Amino acid sequence: MTSEEGDPHRETLAQLEAQADHRDAEQTLLAAGWTRCGAGDWAIALRSPDGTAAARISPFDPASSYSVALYREAAHTRQVPQLFAHRRLAGGGDLQIMEWLQPVPEPEAVAFHKAIARREPEVAELADVVRRIHERARAELPWFRSELDDNPENVMRAADGRIVAIDLFGADGPNLYATVANDPDLVVARIPEADRRFMTEIPLTATGPWEPEVRDAMRAALAAADARKTRA
Repeated sequence: MTSEEGDPHRETLAQLEAQADHRDAEQTLLAAGWTRCGAGDWAIALRSPDGTAAARISPFDPASSYSVALYREAAHTRQVPQLFAHRRLAGGGDLQIMEWLQPVPEPEAVAFHKAIARREPEVAELADVVRRIHERARAELPWFRSELDDNPENVMRAADGRIVAIDLFGADGPNLYATVANDPDLVVARIPEADRRFMTEIPLTATGPWEPEVRDAMRAALAAADARKTRA
């Protein structure tokens, strides 16, 4: 487990076993008094009992480590959320605990995204970190989304009034999951089983969940491809 110095949530995270997955993480936080407060395509969110922190739990998120890198490397700008703790979960999942954030009006969010894209003076240091990590991710991660995610919902306000950027990086989900259906052997070759075990369990709250038979077909295709790789 990795955590920030003085992490107030260390005791809760210490309850997670070494091979804890996304279900274990959610149940541990719920038992500690956290409450569910939202969900997107890749992750669910929970809020801490005192309301000051949010947990992002994903069953599968290959791009999450780059978001974590952004929050750490750009922390000095105070234009990213404060990250209290991070842990990769078994099967390709991810747990982040950060400060609680609120949405901002869409025009303000759009303006912030544009400022980063233009490297305007007030966000120049942030923009430099974003570009550096984005280039690294594009070189390292299969099925990485080549463009920054400029969804207005990815700009939020912290309790102290700061405007911050979150979730700027992401996997190219449509392309990745289309490849699962059309060429599962390529997915198996490029993403280890241990890093994609729960890739059919992402929430897809924003774009609509898969039907059970679709999930079953993807799991079967990947299992068959894993078996072919083992025999090769």
